[in-house]
Amino acid sequence: MGVSREFVCQKFSEFYRTHSTEIPPPVAIEQREFAFLLFKERAMIRHTYVARISKLESIFSESVPSDVYHSCAYYENPEADMAQKGWLGADLVFDIDADHIPTSCDKIHDEWICGKCGFNGRGVTPETCPICGGAKFDSKTWPCERCVDSAKDETIKLVDILEKDLGFSGKDLHVFFSGHRGYHVHVEDDAVKSLDAMARREIVDYVLGLGLSVLEGRDKTKGLPKKSSSSFFMHDFGWNKRIKTGMQKFILNATEEDLRRIGIKQSVKGILNNKDAITKRYIEENRWTGIKGVGAGLETWLKIARHVKDIESSKIDTVVTTDIHRLIRMNGTLHGKTGLKKIEFPVERLPDFDPFKEAIAFKEGTVKVSVSSAPEFRIGDSMFGPYKNKVVELPTAAAVLLILKGRAEMVKK
Repeated sequence: MGVSREFVCQKFSEFYRTHSTEIPPPVAIEQREFAFLLFKERAMIRHTYVARISKLESIFSESVPSDVYHSCAYYENPEADMAQKGWLGADLVFDIDADHIPTSCDKIHDEWICGKCGFNGRGVTPETCPICGGAKFDSKTWPCERCVDSAKDETIKLVDILEKDLGFSGKDLHVFFSGHRGYHVHVEDDAVKSLDAMARREIVDYVLGLGLSVLEGRDKTKGLPKKSSSSFFMHDFGWNKRIKTGMQKFILNATEEDLRRIGIKQSVKGILNNKDAITKRYIEENRWTGIKGVGAGLETWLKIARHVKDIESSKIDTVVTTDIHRLIRMNGTLHGKTGLKKIEFPVERLPDFDPFKEAIAFKEGTVKVSVSSAPEFRIGDSMFGPYKNKVVELPTAAAVLLILKGRAEMVKK
């Protein structure tokens, strides 16, 4: 292990030695599987049984984990192999990560390279290599504020759907900053614990807005394609209401460029010249005919509705939610890619939560590092960078972040 990583390992060790008693245990800790990625060995230890939080504290003191996980599931025998664990249920967990959300800045600070042919690019890592079709990539991402804020926006939409459409109360929802580039939402409710993977898939589809009949342009009673906008009807609850509200907002604020971007060509002027009448008669009153000069048919409204669905849906990691054996990062522990903490906060604080201030673990000291490259970033109330092949002295939290991201090395004193 190099000098830089040895330094970070030491800081992680100090953190757990000092703060392990402050880390909150998950509900029913004795029924969870725990897993640890060790700093020095870079090995994952799984199927660990923890009867009480004091056992975790001893693990933290005896070894230095870079990452700590526990199962979303509850088991009869957490330490057994998967086939013998005895699944008792699982929390409903959502992961919203900037890795899955295209942003205008990801092409600046995110890079990927195909592990098979070496082809590389910037931005969101593709599912398969466009050159060789390979599916394994080495990626270098950055937790910039714009990316993390985009994940926060998706989390806000998710919480709204869970509360208003699916009926979960605020006390059942636990919201966390992941410690990296996103947020986790845990639903701890007896009503969801027994749901199998298929039932969780149904929830995922609802959150994503998949299979909405109003977007298919079909007559609900006959199952036939609709032929006119007069039969384009939306009620006032669930996704129909979300699309109605979204269409109203989109049309009132739309520019010619906005309409053409989603594929509307012939009726652009008619829509722009009749915004108020369209939103009142068509959307609020559900009467989709009778406005002279609009010149828009069913397909135009479907294009707007489909666009709005993409805006209103929450971009969750679908695999995490449907996996009833999933491991999730433990609350209060450090993230091995940033040195920031996974931290829980009240749902109502989500819009104003500041992860780059509230999730800082290392608040004392400075470190001199040689930075190969780094974009401008904020830790606490201070801005740093951009840096290119520069030696700088930084607060410990900033230095740890750069080292873990492979963008800096310690300078020996």
